[in-house]
Amino acid sequence: MTEESPKAPVAAPAASSSEDRLAAELRGFGPLGLLAMVVILAGNLVLGPFRAVPVLVWVWWSRTPWREIGYVRPKSWIGGLAVGIVFGTAFKLLMKIIVMPLLGAPAVNQAYHDWAGNPAALPWALFLLIVGGGFGEETMFRGYMFERWGKLFGTGVGAKTAIVLITSGLFGLAHYSVQGLAGMEQAIITGLVFGTIFAVTGRLWMLMCAHAAYDVAALAMIYWNLESKVAHLIFK
Repeated sequence: MTEESPKAPVAAPAASSSEDRLAAELRGFGPLGLLAMVVILAGNLVLGPFRAVPVLVWVWWSRTPWREIGYVRPKSWIGGLAVGIVFGTAFKLLMKIIVMPLLGAPAVNQAYHDWAGNPAALPWALFLLIVGGGFGEETMFRGYMFERWGKLFGTGVGAKTAIVLITSGLFGLAHYSVQGLAGMEQAIITGLVFGTIFAVTGRLWMLMCAHAAYDVAALAMIYWNLESKVAHLIFK
């Protein structure tokens, strides 16, 4: 009897080449990748508090690791929440009491003054600020945009500095149509601070909490008609 020659190992089924190609094109900057960027950026204008949805779909469809848009499990969920609330609230007070008066901004934000003393507006306002602002804007302007620009510019200090500046400018422009020049200035400064933190940490959880706390603190001042008093605590 002759020995049977060993059988060649059976290759594992390969992943669908078409799916791999689609994911690669979505991650790239060819026609499909650029189209995805246009759709996602347009979604920021028309989807309001749901602006993060196209980003999340893109991450899943392009097989981009979640950590690349800052979705990293924090060491402590409660700790990140607490730090975010304290930092976001303190940052808002600093902006309202010192920074914006120095820039000559109006004491009252007329764009949202209809929220003053209006309990019927609170549920939607809170949803808009927490989901649309804290979750949505951080996912869009820090997570997604840092990932995209980072692929183009790299991850060096100079590249990250440029990305912080670019995303902060875009963040400011996104607020101009509703809140005018003062709102744009405030958004640019906020973007610079949040963007710098994200450039260093690469984590979004604390920033989401800080952003939501920042916006809710603003809502509290508007709702209880405290904007003018707070804005004139130092500069009369």
